[in-house]
Amino acid sequence: MGSATETQAGAEAGDNPAEIHRALMARVAACRDREAFGALFLYFGPRVKSLMLKGGADHAQAEDIVQDVMMVVWRKVHLYAPDRGSVSAWIFTIARNARIDRLRRSASRPYQDIDDLELASEDSNGEDDAIANQRSRRVANAMEELPADQREIIDLAYIQDMSQSEIAAQLNVPLGTVKSRMRLAYAKLRDKLEEMQ
Repeated sequence: MGSATETQAGAEAGDNPAEIHRALMARVAACRDREAFGALFLYFGPRVKSLMLKGGADHAQAEDIVQDVMMVVWRKVHLYAPDRGSVSAWIFTIARNARIDRLRRSASRPYQDIDDLELASEDSNGEDDAIANQRSRRVANAMEELPADQREIIDLAYIQDMSQSEIAAQLNVPLGTVKSRMRLAYAKLRDKLEEMQ
């Protein structure tokens, strides 16, 4: 999230977006690097949400799926195998599975399989790289601007690797409150991103 993380990941990866994502994943896997995860979250969160919206999810469902997907990425980062495919392929597979799981739970709704939707290319683009670097530098500040209760939920979920039900139990609040605070925090972070576009 800070420029040092992005710069180091870029230096390790030669400024190739796919390689930068691999370097960030390696840092999250090796030392639970919060800034590296934040950079991944801010890059993939809006893309996963967009894909879910194109697949027929409403905004609230799409945001919930993004939260679910990124929590899986945080918890299961050690399962990512670079030799089996790109970070984006792995994350979009998690997203596809999360979407299918949600649709199965509400089986009466028809859906369009996101396998049929076009994914964004990871080919390097100078303008995209500049925007990504600019976003990364502002993530830490955006996190600091979150209200304490929302920041605490994000910390418990992504830093302490707790599930939403575990967070609810620890904070002695309803599960719905945890989900609501996560949704609000994600919306505020998303708004910060949109300010940059």
